[in-house]
Amino acid sequence: MVRFGYTLMTEQSGPRALVRHAPLAERAGFDFAVMSDHFSPWLDTQAHSPYAWSVLGAVAQATERIELMTYVTAPIMRYHPAVVAQKAATIGLLSEERFTLGLGAGENLNEHVIGQGWPPVNVRHEMLSEAVEIIRALSGGEYVNYTGRHYRVDSAKLWDVPQRPVPIGVGVSGPQSVRRFAPAAEAMISTEPQAELCRGWDSAGGGDRKIGQLPVSWGTDRDAAVRRAHEQFRWFAGGWKVNAELPGPAAFAGATQYVRPEDVAATIPCGPDVQPIVDSVSAFWQAGFTDVALVQIGGDDHQDGFFEFAERELLPALRKASS
Repeated sequence: MVRFGYTLMTEQSGPRALVRHAPLAERAGFDFAVMSDHFSPWLDTQAHSPYAWSVLGAVAQATERIELMTYVTAPIMRYHPAVVAQKAATIGLLSEERFTLGLGAGENLNEHVIGQGWPPVNVRHEMLSEAVEIIRALSGGEYVNYTGRHYRVDSAKLWDVPQRPVPIGVGVSGPQSVRRFAPAAEAMISTEPQAELCRGWDSAGGGDRKIGQLPVSWGTDRDAAVRRAHEQFRWFAGGWKVNAELPGPAAFAGATQYVRPEDVAATIPCGPDVQPIVDSVSAFWQAGFTDVALVQIGGDDHQDGFFEFAERELLPALRKASS
């Protein structure tokens, strides 16, 4: 059975709003909630970027059932892997083992802020591989020493760990990253509904879960929904290879200045109708994904109506279509 999630989008809502949204998503019937982990928004029009881990701690207390996940955290520069392991273990305990740690190789947008440059993708994958090893080792609650090409860990121990180690998901974008990370993770993460990713992941021995994400711009006025999607989400069309390299919101604004509202509407379901969303989400389960997290584009003013719509129409339609 396909599971459907809601995205707590830190780039478009402040911390108090995000904590309010989480139990509403739970009551609406979403199976899980993912949270982005950014230092900056993609575009100035999004206008937010609170610290995800503080918000997650509050969300863990504000909810009871819904699973939680980072989508995704980059444990390569801005955060040392040992610190990420400590954060993940703490959220695992606070959520009573409802948390999955989603990891990725990061974006220049968020990592350049520490002033150490931006490594090429092959180096970032090396760094992520070492980070996963460190996080895995520390999750057992024992002392860990580690010497790698990119990181050292000196006699580190997590003193508070959940009984079940926090599951790890890793973001992938092609065959190379699939082969590298599938053996090390319980879940695959990707925003592209590509069947070859799922097949490669399974062949390489990855975990059963394959988690995708899709933005939607639901609203009773389709024209307004299209405008909102264009204002806040035109960056999405660039794809991971481009989005990982640009250094800040101004760069994303420049790179997308010729993207038209109709271009965005061609790739993101906009407006009040259920079927365009179902059709877009179906591409994921047809490709072999087991989970899909939806992003409702827009800040606090655009979420309450979406939750009502999701509970009343969208989630029943998705579950019926995917069964």
